[in-house]
Amino acid sequence: MKYLKKTLKYIAYLIVSLCLYVGISILLSYITVHETPVAGADKKIYLNTNGIHLSVIVPKEYLSTTLQQELTIPITKNFVRFGWGDENFFLNVPTWNDFKFSYALGALFLDNPTLIEVSTHRFRLRRWVEVPVNSEQLTKLNLFITSTFKLDNNQKRMRIVQNMYPNSELFKANGSYSPIKTCNTWVNEAFKESGIKSSYWTLFDFGLLNKYKNDAR
Repeated sequence: MKYLKKTLKYIAYLIVSLCLYVGISILLSYITVHETPVAGADKKIYLNTNGIHLSVIVPKEYLSTTLQQELTIPITKNFVRFGWGDENFFLNVPTWNDFKFSYALGALFLDNPTLIEVSTHRFRLRRWVEVPVNSEQLTKLNLFITSTFKLDNNQKRMRIVQNMYPNSELFKANGSYSPIKTCNTWVNEAFKESGIKSSYWTLFDFGLLNKYKNDAR
């Protein structure tokens, strides 16, 4: 009975902690950073979500010379999508059919290595959400994305050999995945550091998406 009470107490603590974590996450997502419109925001980048995971899409001509030269961008493609996340999920959970609860626990409670996913698109997709930016913000965003790639001893990007994502390339990334830094907080942080309207912090994709979907109404 004594062990049962202890177990129930720990479960209760865990549930309360998760509720607080989610609640605080939602509250912080409603706090807007860089809310004031900037001058000269005559260019557009885009946000996309698969329902959980945010990514940012940049027209090819807005990428820095460094990124254009070092990434494999086919001449027929006009947009480049970047997403950051847990290495284990990228390599072992290509679809939700491959999901295991142990992977989720690892992502929540361990500082895991990360990858950055790069894919290219010929046309803009209708589901993408527009984000107006100016030249200065684009420069900062390019710097943020560039700094996310992990480099080897020869200062080269570390491409992962894989065949699970035929339309994407995966590269080793800087930073560890944790409950504080997730795929969605990475995109939000990219916007914050670039002076683009963003959330103070957001765990969920809607925290950032809603700031632009509301503008489109």
